[in-house]
Amino acid sequence: MPENKIYLPEGLRPCAPLTPALLRDALEQETILEAPVERCDGSRALHISLGPIDGLIPREEAISPWISGASRDIALLSLVGKPVCFTVTSLAADEKGAPHALLSRRAVQEKALDHLLETLEPGMLLTCRVTHMESFGAFVDIGCGIVAMLPIERISVSRIPHPAARFRTGQKLLAAVLSIDRENRRFTMTHRELLGTWMENASHFSPGETVQGIVRSIREYGAFVELAPNLSGLADLKEGLKEGDRVSVYIRSIRPEHMKVKLQIIQRLPPPIYPAPLRYQITDGKLERWVYSPPSYEKPPVVTDFTASEISGSDADIIS
Repeated sequence: MPENKIYLPEGLRPCAPLTPALLRDALEQETILEAPVERCDGSRALHISLGPIDGLIPREEAISPWISGASRDIALLSLVGKPVCFTVTSLAADEKGAPHALLSRRAVQEKALDHLLETLEPGMLLTCRVTHMESFGAFVDIGCGIVAMLPIERISVSRIPHPAARFRTGQKLLAAVLSIDRENRRFTMTHRELLGTWMENASHFSPGETVQGIVRSIREYGAFVELAPNLSGLADLKEGLKEGDRVSVYIRSIRPEHMKVKLQIIQRLPPPIYPAPLRYQITDGKLERWVYSPPSYEKPPVVTDFTASEISGSDADIIS
């Protein structure tokens, strides 16, 4: 079971219709609720529809100040149309006598951060949600709007040009804590270990099969074709081939002792509409040491040591 089940990422908590009685209970019990932001007014307060009652998150209660970029208007404007977590801080009537609820997202975020800093350790698995992506990695919500970094080289063993080749914004995924900077209250995540070892991925393929793949890298001596996010093979070059092409490939051989898959490209295929679904080999527990390489591998193993937050072995060994 992932370790952030109490403080789920925004967008993963049910948004049930709320009655005045349920809101009063939420106020008394400090229950975490979630609903989409309807609009952001000129004072940068967030307006939320709570069924029969209007909710308001004042600007100072919308984002905790320790979050990077919290003081910028775009941090608030970008929340419109998206679900946010909050607690009810007061119930009253507005100037027209209509029921009115004051809400705080900041209070939830501060509780979530305190909990994550106190309980998380490297190797623990979390449910995450992709918030946005840059060329260097994906930013993922690990609980109530707390955003962590997932570097591009930690997304999968197979190298990708951009996180959008693997994820979509808003996508739910699993990731493991790689490191924690408690002084600066930052988390770095890793994802590729959950997608399985070389042998776990290679076991889904057999010599003589023809399967689909994506060209991830073109070198003078051949093209690396991704068969799965954690498994690539080498094929001879084909005229007109480009990185990102979807192809059908014939599997010539699978050699665990060299960690190599030899392929032959049959033809180019139409491009995929969406990134391929993720197949996780690990979905719960705590990782301490993950070895990607097969036991028979003739070079030093490719390892993630979560107790030291270090990686041994070379990424070049993985794809070459």
